[in-house]
Amino acid sequence: MGKKVTVLISTYNGEKYLKEQINSILNQTYQDLSILIRDDGSNDATVEIIKEYQKTHTNIKLVEGQNIGFIQSFFTLLKLADGDYYAYCDQDDIWLENKLELAVSALEEADNTKPNVVFGNSDYYDETMNLIGRGEVHKTFSFCNSLYECVAQGMTMVINQIAKEIVIENLPTKCLFHDWWTYMVCAGMGTVLYVDETVVKYRRLRVSETAEGQGILKLFLWRIRKLITNHGMKDIKIQQLAYKKMFYEKVSDENKAILDTLVFEKYSLGKVIKKVFYPHRLRRKLTDEILIRILFLVGIL
Repeated sequence: MGKKVTVLISTYNGEKYLKEQINSILNQTYQDLSILIRDDGSNDATVEIIKEYQKTHTNIKLVEGQNIGFIQSFFTLLKLADGDYYAYCDQDDIWLENKLELAVSALEEADNTKPNVVFGNSDYYDETMNLIGRGEVHKTFSFCNSLYECVAQGMTMVINQIAKEIVIENLPTKCLFHDWWTYMVCAGMGTVLYVDETVVKYRRLRVSETAEGQGILKLFLWRIRKLITNHGMKDIKIQQLAYKKMFYEKVSDENKAILDTLVFEKYSLGKVIKKVFYPHRLRRKLTDEILIRILFLVGIL
């Protein structure tokens, strides 16, 4: 028998697109899987849809809960789940049929005594699944990058058992996204693996949190606003400080040096100058890289 993959879905008023997402999971070429769904207090037909699937699919489990937000909902799912590998899943995308097969193959080749994550690429679609943009290919990532952006999109990620255990035993009081924290854990103490091909059709909704996939101009303006206005920058710093406090003694000497250089609480001109001229890229986009170093200089981040 192969390794069991538990797919984790946090639903909230997802009646419109949930069937397409569930069907794409059930149609995976890798079939040793179960689906664990936590409903985050929906008031539409989401729960009824899931219960209909349960009548014919014994591998779907539903947990109904109060509204706690998707981040805490996903962390709750991780705590409840059992299996060998765990896949984060949104409620409104469509998975390509070989997504889990590619992920399991990559993880099986890795050292699973360490926290590992594999992620892939995604293409962008509108609400009616018309293609609106291709995802970035040949993504670059590193531990220092993980401190400043989440390259690994959650709905493309699959993690191993040790990653799950470390995440649920070390939850920060402030976390921007569940997938970002998971990415940081694996980048700092384990392995980040990348399948350089599209594994998800990412549905962009009007209420989406970011402008990613909505065109170069919108994305550029969104990034400028997010970086210049300090929106979320304090939370990034809080997240970094929490990571350093929890994991400093567990990371390699090389990563300790990165944390010492990039993550500190009190403003010091000497430390800030060293941080501003840190020789490695922290963000993939050049505009982001320039702006974030300006924020270093003025002490915002």
